[in-house]
Parts: sequence; structure tokens; C-alpha cells
Amino acid sequence: MADRRSFLSEALPQDPGVPLRVRVHSRILDAIRSGVLPPASMIPTETELGQLMGVSRTVVREALMLLEEDGFLAARRGVGRFVAETLPARGLEHLRPLEELLGTPASPVVLDRSEVTLQRASSTFVTEGLGVGPGDSTWFFETVLSRDGEPVALSQEHFPTAGAIGAQDSETIAAAMREAGSGSLLALLLRRYGARMGPGTVRLTAGVPGESRAALLGVPAGEPVLIATQTAALKGAPCYLAKHLVLGRAGYLSVLQSA
Repeated sequence: MADRRSFLSEALPQDPGVPLRVRVHSRILDAIRSGVLPPASMIPTETELGQLMGVSRTVVREALMLLEEDGFLAARRGVGRFVAETLPARGLEHLRPLEELLGTPASPVVLDRSEVTLQRASSTFVTEGLGVGPGDSTWFFETVLSRDGEPVALSQEHFPTAGAIGAQDSETIAAAMREAGSGSLLALLLRRYGARMGPGTVRLTAGVPGESRAALLGVPAGEPVLIATQTAALKGAPCYLAKHLVLGRAGYLSVLQSA
């Protein structure tokens, strides 16, 4: 495992579409999730983090504030900030890529893109979910998610060629989705737009994959699956629609509740 200094000082992704505080937030959260910054450990000071990551203390402070709000850090007055002893569960109450929800540091999820298609006409499911017309073009991405060498889920993601996401950005995102290691569409959108993404919804139902999707998952067509239909907006306008089929061997998905 990388030490904290080398992990945190690695160059941040150069994506002008993602605010710097979001990139810093993601790097520190990755350090926490991967165990580089273990539970209950004291993290470097704002000044030290700024020097390691090549950013200002103001940017670091904004990122740390978000991590405190989400329950990943706790501040002790006069002492410093510490990683929470118990990390928040990855739940469906926040916009998170499915690969993050199903993966662990010891067993990360591997993505295999099975289809990238520009659909010239959209089904009712897509037009209603994305708020587009039947004749409007949309992008379709199909991805098999595997963990420990076996498929655990299938994601079918859609987004519009225009609207909330401009035509030029749409082409850029589609090109990025064709690249190896680009992750899911939702992961890419969150990296690009950060806090501008949202709100979102998830609808859960039980079902079966059918023949074509079962073949990708390597299970019988009648295998029970959890179907999560997910939507997300960008600045209030629909920009993301997905149907995730999750196998029983994937484990559980949590939803945090409060009284």
C-alpha cells in the first residue's frame, strides 16, 4: 500500500470542468477508503495537505469541510482532524457510482464495457427518464461489473446528446466512455460536474435478467436480480438514466435512515 505522502502528493486529475475542491475531496476520500488514512488516524494539517497536493489552504479547507459534513472526518479543537472510527456506509441516499457501492479496497470492482451506442430514436423509458422527445438522440452505455473474477452486476446507462449537457460536452463524455479504465458514466459525470449533479432518485424492484442480459452476467435467464432504476439531474435538468441489474452474490446495498 502506498504511504500517505506519496498517495496525497500524486498529481491531481487535470479536468477544468471539475472544481479543484472536488478533486481534492476525492483524493482525500480515496485515501480514507483505501486505508492510506486509516480509521481514527490523525490526518495532515491544512498547510501540509496544501503543500502535498499543490493547492491553497482555502481549497483544502473547503474539501475537509465537506468530508466532515459527510461523516468521514472529525475535528478535535486544538488537536487536529481525525478519520472517523467508523466510516459511513456507502448507501443509495447519495449519488455514487455502482462500482463504489459494490467494491471494497480488498475486492475492487472491474468494469468491462460491452456496448457504446448512439441511439437515433429513444424508447418511452428513455424519453420519460431523460425528458427528451422520441426522435431525440441519446447515448447508451452497457457495462459488466465484476468482483473477484466473476460478474456481480450489469449497468445500462443513458444520457442525452443535448439539453442539460451541451452537444460539445456530450461528445467529449462519449469519447471518454470509449477509453479503457474510464469507469461508469455516473462516475465520469460526477468527476466532471461535481456538486452540480443532483438531485437523483433510485427505484428498486425485483426481477430477472432475460436471455441477453443473463448471457453477459453468466447466469440463467430466470436468475433473480435486484433492479435499480436510477436518475440524476444536472443543475435541476435530467441528464442521467440507468438501469442496474445486481446479482445476489454482489452482497447488500444500504440505505441510511434517520428518525
